[in-house]
Amino acid sequence: MLRVIDANANRAREALRVLEDSARFCGGLGPVAARLKSMRHRLQEVVERIPQATLAAARDVEGDPGREVSTEREGRRADDAAVAAVAGGRLAEALRSIEEALKIESIAGLAGGASASAIERLRYESYEIAPIVERALRARRPRQWRCCLLLTIADCRRDWESILHSALEGGVDAVQVREKSGSDRERVEHVRRVIEIARPEGAAVVVNDRVDLALAADADGAHLGRDDLPVARARAIAGGDLLIGASSHDVAEACAAIEAGADLIGIGCMFASTTRPDLAAAGPRTLEAVLAAIPGVRHLAIGGIEPANVGDLVDVGAQGVAVGRAITAAEDPRGVVERLRLAFEGVPAAGSGS
Repeated sequence: MLRVIDANANRAREALRVLEDSARFCGGLGPVAARLKSMRHRLQEVVERIPQATLAAARDVEGDPGREVSTEREGRRADDAAVAAVAGGRLAEALRSIEEALKIESIAGLAGGASASAIERLRYESYEIAPIVERALRARRPRQWRCCLLLTIADCRRDWESILHSALEGGVDAVQVREKSGSDRERVEHVRRVIEIARPEGAAVVVNDRVDLALAADADGAHLGRDDLPVARARAIAGGDLLIGASSHDVAEACAAIEAGADLIGIGCMFASTTRPDLAAAGPRTLEAVLAAIPGVRHLAIGGIEPANVGDLVDVGAQGVAVGRAITAAEDPRGVVERLRLAFEGVPAAGSGS
C-alpha cells in the first residue's frame, strides 16, 4: 500500500500540473491556476508526513506489472478540453487510492491520523475545479451560442457584476463587452474581470469593436461593426487566436462577412431598439433570408429582442440571440435569460463544429 501511495501521489501531482497549466496558459484563468497550485502543495504536505525514505524503499518501477498496460485511446486527445477532462478524472481516482491506503492503521500511524481526511477534502475539491477548467476551455471553441449578453455598464439596473452573475445563472453562454468609455488600460482590466467571472461558467467573452483590446485581455473574440476594422484585416491580425464576429443587415453583408473570414454574424436589427434607434427594424424575414443563403452559419439575431418576441425568430430558424437591456435593465436578469432560452428548447444546435 505504500507503493499505492507513492504511485498515486505522482499521478495526482501530474494531473494537478496538467490542470494548472491548462487553466493558466490555455484558459487564462489565473485564480483557478493559483488554486490548483495550492492543491498541489497541500497534497505534497500530506505525502511528506510519511518518511520519504520509507516511500522510496517501497518503490519498484521495474517490477510494476501495470507499466505496459494501455489502451488505444490513451494515445489520442480530441482537444485541450479533453486533456483537462482526462486529467480531472485521473486526479480524482489517484486521490481516492491514496485516501483509502491512508486509512490502514499502520500507514496512518506513519503519516498522522488527519491525512486521509485531508486527501478526502482534496478529492471533493477536485470534483469542483476540474470541470471549471474543462468548461473554460470549451468556451473558447467556435460554437453556436444560444444567448449572448450585450453588457454595457450604463445599461445595468444595478452593479454590473451582480447582473452578469445572474445572467450566467440563467444560461447565458456568451458575453459581448460593449464599453466605449475609459482608457484602454481600464477597458482591458474590465474585460479581464468579465472573463474571470464568465469563462469558468462556460461562457465565451467577446469585445465589441476592438481587436487589439480583445487580444490584450485574452478574450475569446472580437465583434466588428460596419465602421470597424474590416473582417479580413482583423483575421490577419488575430490569426486563430480570436473568434471574429461581424454585424450584418442583409444577405449581401452576411455573405461578405463569412467570405472574409468571420466565424459568426450578428443579424439585425430584428425589432425596434432603444440601443440603436437609428437602425430600421429588418424583421425576422431578413434573418430567414440570411439563413437560407448561408445554411448552418453561426449567428446571433440582435436588436430589440425580449422574451415576448424571441419566438418569432425561432420560428424562422434562429439558433441564437444577442440581448442587452432586456436583461441588464431587468429586475430578474436570470429569469429573463431562462425565458429566452426556453424558446429554443427542442431546437437542435447547428453550426457548432470547431
